[in-house]
Amino acid sequence: MSGQILVNSILAVDPGRDKCGVAAVSGNGEVLYRQVTETASLPAIIRNLKGEYGADILVIGNGTTSGEAQRRIKAECPELQLVEVDEYFTTQLARREYWQANPPRGWRRLLPTSMQVPPEPVDDFVAVILARRYLDSMH
Repeated sequence: MSGQILVNSILAVDPGRDKCGVAAVSGNGEVLYRQVTETASLPAIIRNLKGEYGADILVIGNGTTSGEAQRRIKAECPELQLVEVDEYFTTQLARREYWQANPPRGWRRLLPTSMQVPPEPVDDFVAVILARRYLDSMH
């Protein structure tokens, strides 16, 4: 091996005031889990996912609520290594991924998806993008 670090899975969080995107991603970028959850539930969800997927690393977006989310996660899971990742342009990328996973139906398919807003939050897709950014930075 040429100095590459092997990663089984990582957790990722797109932190927000009221809701957070959470994801578990394998070392090759495969989505194992993704969900939008209430911010208040975040530490317990991270604890459960850490146990289920055996992750030692949590990637977190560097947005305005990142510091508070990091403190709460560290208090619940002090053994997790937290890594901040730049959130630049992730919402736009997440919207694109949302429409790929959930193609518009009916008359909506006639409109370009770039002109549409997804009918549900895309924070979970943002978490996946953050995880993949981290994995890409390792190669």
